[in-house]
This record gives sequence, structure tokens and C-alpha cells, in this order.
Amino acid sequence: MSSSSPVNSYLQLATAGVQMLTPYQPGKPVEELERELGITDSIKLASNENPLGASPLAVEAINKTIHAINYYPDGGGYALCSRLAEKHGVDASQVTLGNGSNDILELVTRAFLTPQHSAVYSEYSFAVYPIVVQAVGATAHVARACQENHASMPLGHDAEALLAQIDDTTRIIFIANPNNPTGTWLTPAQLEDLFRRIDETVIIVLDLAYTEYMDEQIKPPIRQWLQQYPNLLITRTFSKVYALAGLRIGYSLSSPEIADLLNRVRQPFNTNILAQAAALASLDDAEHVTKSVNMNNAGKLFLQKAFTELQLSYLPTMGNFISVNVKQDGMALYQRLLQQGVIVRPVANYAMPEYLRITIGTQQQNERFVETLASCL
Repeated sequence: MSSSSPVNSYLQLATAGVQMLTPYQPGKPVEELERELGITDSIKLASNENPLGASPLAVEAINKTIHAINYYPDGGGYALCSRLAEKHGVDASQVTLGNGSNDILELVTRAFLTPQHSAVYSEYSFAVYPIVVQAVGATAHVARACQENHASMPLGHDAEALLAQIDDTTRIIFIANPNNPTGTWLTPAQLEDLFRRIDETVIIVLDLAYTEYMDEQIKPPIRQWLQQYPNLLITRTFSKVYALAGLRIGYSLSSPEIADLLNRVRQPFNTNILAQAAALASLDDAEHVTKSVNMNNAGKLFLQKAFTELQLSYLPTMGNFISVNVKQDGMALYQRLLQQGVIVRPVANYAMPEYLRITIGTQQQNERFVETLASCL
């Protein structure tokens, strides 16, 4: 009989990649903070959620569908896949649905990576990339990002550095545009130059979770790129501008061949019946998207002006969030903000210990955050 505890014994039974994993830490829920501190009227600007909430059309679709939750959803998501194909000018065979776009990231690593392979991504990239790569036992090649004093894109993706990390073992390169948590981006011309220099044996995962918030002139030509680059896979989500984060639904666009491989490892019924209905209805509410983007742009300008007045530098952003250098221990400042009922996101786990990431909220939320930040500084 082993003298080690059951927990330690089970840890040793796990695969090497899983043994070394640290679980993803989501933003602190309002309910948890208020329960811990015995306070009310807290605000959450931590998880890049849309403060306007979901489209009324999505809510109506949920109410119409809720009577059918005793049935399994359409496993292939025919109606939603067809509508997404129409929206993007592709064939439905090029669409794969996911339980959020995170699900797609896991599917692609399971389909293409083994312990003998590697994936490439940049410093300060989305925390899920290293998690999904390590979980399958593959090797991560992390490219150095642009330096903090870079003239136009501090801490942004460096295309040359990404290319330099690709070797014969590489099967996937992750590119977030705009990137989370920095908000930085590459232009379409920069991305296309990068794509042309990547061998077709490497799957390019272009993560476009926040693309709706980008200025029109730098939004990617998705249909064109899918035709030009058969190794390109694009991930999208309904969690951000469409405000369906709680329903967990996203999708990818790729060649039919890549989509077929993803669907081989995709779990049956990975997107639920309410999520499919709400996502489908959300696509018909362009007014809600426009309203959300306009509110976000106004809030971004307000926060940038406030940071300038507080003599705090911030990163350029095309997302619905902004990362600010608070010139001190970001985690300690985060804790002081919590005491005042304001939840933001510390990013020390991204090797950015003096930064906080703030979701752009309503004007009232933004004003409260700025007032609380000024007092806590």
C-alpha cells in the first residue's frame, strides 16, 4: 500500500502535460465578491462581457425555444451553420460549431498536435493557448512580442519573431487579432504577408473573438483569405459583441477538410439548443451590434482620456477592453479596487505585473471605475 495521499497518487497517474497545468482563472463574479465582503452594488469590468446584454431578438428566441429543452439539440447545428455560411459567403461544410470559441481551440489541438509536435504563439497571448497545447503534451514555442517602448504597437505580436519560432515540428500557429489581454493588432497587410510565409503544413489559427470592435478599414477579408490559404482556420464567438457569454457558443471557418477533422473530435451536442437559437437570432440584429460598438468606442475614448489625466500609459486597443500600466503592483491595486466593489482583471499571469485590464462598460460603470481608481492610486 502506498503511503502517498490519494491526491498525489492520482496526480502521478495523469499525463505529463496535465500534471503541469494550472487551471484557467476567470474573472471574479460579482456574486462571489459581494458574498465575501458583505457589500452590494458592485460592478464587473473583468471578463470583456457586453454590458448592454443580449439582443432582444436573442431573448425572444430563447423564450420560444425553452419549452423544448427536454430534447437534444441539433447535433450538427444545421440552421446556424447555414446562416453563418451565408453571412460569410462560404459553404456550410466550412463551419464548425463550438461550446464557445475556446472549444474550437481545444478541438484543433486535439486534431493536429501530439507530444512530438509544437505550436507557436506570442508572448502576452490569450491564456488558453498554452493550456490546450500543454494538455495534449505538445511543445509551446513562444515568440517574443514587440517591446513596451515600440512606437506603434507596444507588447503586440511581432510577425518576424513568430516566423522565427516555426520549425519542422510545428503544426499550429495561434494569432489573436485583436489580441487579449493587450488589445493590440496586426493590419490585414501584415497578416497576409505573414500567411504567405507560413508553410501549408502549419495550421494558422486566426482568433477573431473581438473583430466586430475593430475599425472597418482593418477588419480582415475572411472569405478571400479562406480561398487563398487552405491551412487557415478562423475562430469567432458570440460571447463578446453578441453578449451570449453565458450560453457558450462560438464557431470556426476553415476549409471543408479541416472542418471535417474538427468534427471527428467534436463532442456530440457540444452546443445547446438555447445557444443555437439565440445565436441564430442575434445574427439578424445588426442594430444591436452597431449600438454595442458605438457605446464601446465612446467608452474607450473616455477611459483613454482619464488615464492620460492620471498620467497612466495604456496599450492601443481594438477590443472591448483596455490594458493600463498602473505603475505599481497591479495585483495589490486590484485588491484595493475589489474592496470598493469594482472588479477588473489583473494580468500578472501574462507576465504583465504592473498592468490591469479593464472591460469597457457603460458610461456609468466607466465613471465609477475612474473615480475609484483615482482614489485607490
